[in-house]
Amino acid sequence: MIAISAVGLLALSACGGSGSSSGNAGDNTQDNTKLGDTGNGQDATAKGPVTIAGAKKGGTVTVLTLNGLTTTIDPSEIYYTDTDSIFTGLIGRSLTQYRYNPDTKQMVLVPDLATDLGQHNDNYTQWKFTIRSGVKWGENGQPVTAKEVAWGMTRCMDVATFPTGACGYYSNVYFKGGSTYKGPYTEKQKPGTIFSGIKVNGNTITINMSKPFPDMPYWGTFPANGPVPTDPKVSDPKAYKKHPWSTGPYMIKSFSPAKELVLEKNPYWSASTDPARTQYPDGYDFKLQTQSEKIDQILLADSGSGQTTLTYDDLLAPDFQQLKQKDPSRLTLGGSPCTYYWAPDNRKITNKKVREALSWAYPYKNIILAGGLIPNVNAIPATNLMPPGLPGRTPYNVTGRQGFDTDPAKAKALLKSANALGFEIKFLFRTDDPINVKSKDATVKALTEAGFKATPVPTTTANYAAARDNTEEDINVRSAGWCSDWPSGSTWLPTLFANTNPDKTHSFGTNYSTFTNKAVQNQMDAIQKMPLADQADAWNQLDHTIAQKYFPLFTTYYTGIAQAHGSKIEGDFDDNTVGMPTWKNIWINQ
Repeated sequence: MIAISAVGLLALSACGGSGSSSGNAGDNTQDNTKLGDTGNGQDATAKGPVTIAGAKKGGTVTVLTLNGLTTTIDPSEIYYTDTDSIFTGLIGRSLTQYRYNPDTKQMVLVPDLATDLGQHNDNYTQWKFTIRSGVKWGENGQPVTAKEVAWGMTRCMDVATFPTGACGYYSNVYFKGGSTYKGPYTEKQKPGTIFSGIKVNGNTITINMSKPFPDMPYWGTFPANGPVPTDPKVSDPKAYKKHPWSTGPYMIKSFSPAKELVLEKNPYWSASTDPARTQYPDGYDFKLQTQSEKIDQILLADSGSGQTTLTYDDLLAPDFQQLKQKDPSRLTLGGSPCTYYWAPDNRKITNKKVREALSWAYPYKNIILAGGLIPNVNAIPATNLMPPGLPGRTPYNVTGRQGFDTDPAKAKALLKSANALGFEIKFLFRTDDPINVKSKDATVKALTEAGFKATPVPTTTANYAAARDNTEEDINVRSAGWCSDWPSGSTWLPTLFANTNPDKTHSFGTNYSTFTNKAVQNQMDAIQKMPLADQADAWNQLDHTIAQKYFPLFTTYYTGIAQAHGSKIEGDFDDNTVGMPTWKNIWINQ
């Protein structure tokens, strides 16, 4: 998934039984050697209702964020960590889901709309999911049907209509016939027409694959694998992105993009049908574009409504240290399987030496200082693209750069050898974010010292994601971040390096470097057909080869989280699959 960060130049950076679980507030540990190890726990027999000992009903949770919820909330296109987490935790349901285990502090894969984690044939080329009864739409109280789930799964495969969604990397690649299917809107099919690779018989959905897909239960957690009403007046893409219907414990009361999202209880949600979610608070009020300094001061003061407030933005470094001394129980720390990076546009920066020079010129330490990042908490030196702890990963370092070192002399020497002194670098910055402006200034200074011409291009927080995703924007570097969709190299290299033909399709997908190479594409296809036991090592080797031979992008850091909540918020743990709060566990201590 595309990661989201409120700090610095990083942007929205594009996973049993009756269910009793602990409700104590706050995590306060992380292991930086296992950031990508999000666990492999599964419980196919998990059932609802979930009860949390001591939890009480009532109250409204206020959520403050600077950059959050500036991208689409249509489940067919959700692919950012915050929108995915909020939607799947509170609003919508899909085939499968995650549940937090307080003992291991990891997420466990459990059923959601499906009655189990799916049934497969011997070679994983066919999956069957039985949709449970008793699930209803919050907007009209009508039962959710297997056909509506299949329609949601079909709808997202329209890559032209939903260009930044995840289906183009999974459903269209693995579902039989998906590689040539253009989607119901592009092919002008009757609304509700189900893709041929998906069959519905009663309450059972059968998916036929073009190649083995053992990770289907993980892919099933994404909003794209949930229901959408077949009524075209409701599910029209232009309308649905403003108000997707609810099957989870909360539904949308009002939504003003990039300003505010208000959730209220879904009266038709049934706890007995849900193996992971709860419905303790009366509602949620997400207040967007709140400056980081203001968020931190509200949480530090911990008075009035601040006591029932949380943020999924990281605290600024000085405020983190202050809260750590004052009340560490209100900190939520932990890992996230994410890597932030700078992606030179390989269409425009074609010389590998210039891209390497950028990696030496980039002011890692000064960006951390300007952005309020916390070294070794939410800013950990990065080398590999894939984060530590991912299966099969072994460290590599193709440049020899150590930690957060910057070397303008080495950068200038590389530019000189490429006959590219004065090469112009154009990058976006957000004029309405003071921290981002400081980071921009640090970047301009460092690039200039290294022999580049630095040209920052202004935008706003609300418009940033759209500007970055515009394939014709007059910039040649994009700041981004990526998080594992699940712990496998298959969710890294194909998503970040698959050719999307941006000049023709006008979409990067998630390949912001625009890197394309036929030999690499063939190798990715070959790895996906290898025996499972051989894939992890093969992905790691290919990660190394791409960096060494082509250097299409460079990593800036790995990240954990440094989030906080008010003193009356309980159950705010680290969902380490995305580095977001465990919404399903939250309640207010009245």
